[in-house]
Parts: sequence; structure tokens; C-alpha cells
Amino acid sequence: MTGDSESGGRAARAARIPLRLRRRPVPWEQQRPTWREAKPGIIAAALKRALARPSGNWYVLGSSQDVTASRPLGRSIAGVEVVAWRDAGGTLRAGPGSCPHLGAPLKDSPVHCGTLICHWHGMALNGQATGGWEPYPAFDDGVLVWVRLDALGGETPLDRPEIPARPEPARAIAAVCEVSGSCEPEDVIANRLDPWHGAWFHPYSFVDLTVVGRPGDTGKDSEQGPDAFAVYVSFKVAGRAVVPVRAVFTAPEPRTVVMHITQGEGQGSVVETHATPLGPDAKGRPCTAVIEAVIATSDRRGFALARATAPALRPLMRAAAGRLWRDDLAYAERRWTLRSTGRFPG
Repeated sequence: MTGDSESGGRAARAARIPLRLRRRPVPWEQQRPTWREAKPGIIAAALKRALARPSGNWYVLGSSQDVTASRPLGRSIAGVEVVAWRDAGGTLRAGPGSCPHLGAPLKDSPVHCGTLICHWHGMALNGQATGGWEPYPAFDDGVLVWVRLDALGGETPLDRPEIPARPEPARAIAAVCEVSGSCEPEDVIANRLDPWHGAWFHPYSFVDLTVVGRPGDTGKDSEQGPDAFAVYVSFKVAGRAVVPVRAVFTAPEPRTVVMHITQGEGQGSVVETHATPLGPDAKGRPCTAVIEAVIATSDRRGFALARATAPALRPLMRAAAGRLWRDDLAYAERRWTLRSTGRFPG
């Protein structure tokens, strides 16, 4: 009876405290190699299937919070200038980012009472076709804003983008990080479809990573579908303290990879990595924006307090994601360089 009580007490403490202490931290150079498991053919096949999935011509434009009642958001997507703003009712509007009159950059124009007013000669745009300006379909999912570019995508259009399953907004904190690099979207997606590099390439964040499911596997680790990667991994906190979780990676469309936390602290949390092509840089190299949405949730009572301090937490969440992508963009850029010069293995 005493033993059962002690076991129950330990279980209760484990449920309350997500941290674990690693008994024998393994030096970076002594961890188990993963290169034999990270077969290029597996990664290439998963990438090929992801690139073949329909996008409906939808592209992530940026964070929902970056489009306000008074400030438009503008960027080039594969060389196509796009501007987005909110009308008087808060609805997202989008269209060409160049004024049809004399080519002014509409991203630099003000929004007044829901109308975008060109700052060169005052052409007023309310989201409807005007003076040669034609709107693009746009979608705000509450975390990210999307634009549909049918001429660019060339696919059968879809009414809305493929939005991954997410935790309820009232029980989550969302932060969006954006970085860019000299590569193509497929290089970003290939990076995310290689879970084996995590503990080697990001030792400051991940330890004890084991891939327990990969495309084609069946059984308990394949419940996210036949084309998922499942891993057990521990997030480093400080010293020997870690937070172990189980995560599953899927690619629902050609420019997105999603990581779902399916077990452990933060179960239900999501990290969405979206790759948006920007067009060539000054040296003619392709440039891609990585727009990553971290949507965190927890059943712990203290998470309500965390949500109350979300404005202070979001910069920390963005900084953590940005640190990882500093390395991962180097990975993606290297992959593009090798591909573009015919030196990529396999």
C-alpha cells in the first residue's frame, strides 16, 4: 500500500512538473549518429509527395497582426507585388501592390477609414475593382494572412487555404517569426522533412531525439497519416533539465510543414513552417521567406497566467524560433547551392 502511494505521488508530481533531469547527459560528439537512418531517398520521396499536393494557389503573406486598421502589409511573392489591408469592417483586402495609375508602391500608402489611398495621386481603393486595379482573394485565419495568386500558382483554385488543425485560440498563445534566405521553398521544406538533424544541428535546443515513425510505417506512430514523421525529443531548458515530448511532422501542402506535439508538455501545440517565394535577389539568387507560426497551448492551470502575459512572451517565442532558423536557413541555402551547381548528393 505504501509503495502504491509513493508511486502515485511520483506520478502526480510528474503531472504537475513537466521538467525532467537527464541522468547522464551525453556529450554532443558522443550522441548516437543518425546519418544511416536519415536516408536521402526517404527525405527526397517525402519532399516529392509534399510538392505534388495542391495548394489552391494560396501563399502566406505574413502575420495577421501585421495588417492593422491603419497600416497595410506589402511584399513581393515570386516577383508579384502584393498589398493587403483591412477595410472599415476589419475584413482583409488584398491586390496588386503597384498602383495602376503610375506604379506607386501601395505598401507605402495610408489606410483611411478602411480605404487604401495611393500617396502619389490619391487613387482610393476599397477592395473592389477600380481604375484597372483588380483584387486578389485573401484569407485571414486569425494567425496568418494568405493571398491567392492564380496566375502565379497555375493550379486549380481553392476557396480557402489548407489550414492545419490548431488549438482553440482562447486556450493558446500564437507568435509569428519571419526570416528569409537565398534558397527556394523546397529547400526549406526538405529541411523540415529531415527530423534526424535536430539534436546534431541544434544542440542548444534539442537532445535525445529518436525518430520512431516515418512515411510508410504502420502502427501507433502512424496515426497522423501514412506520410508523417514521428519523433521523441527533449527540449533543453537549463543544465540537465529538459522537457520530453512526442512530435509529429506532416506536409499538408507544397510550401508548409506542420509539427504537432502529440504527447508531453504542451500537447496540442503546433508549429507551422510556411515557405513563401519572394523572387530573385540582387545577385539573381532565389529568395524565400520562412514564416513560422508557433501556437502554444497547455492544460496546466498556470497557462492562463502565461496567456495573460502573451504580449511579453511573444518576443521570446519569436527569438527562440529565429535562433533555430538562423541555422536551418544555412542548411537550406547550402542545399540550394549544391542543387543549383549539380553537386547535390543523389
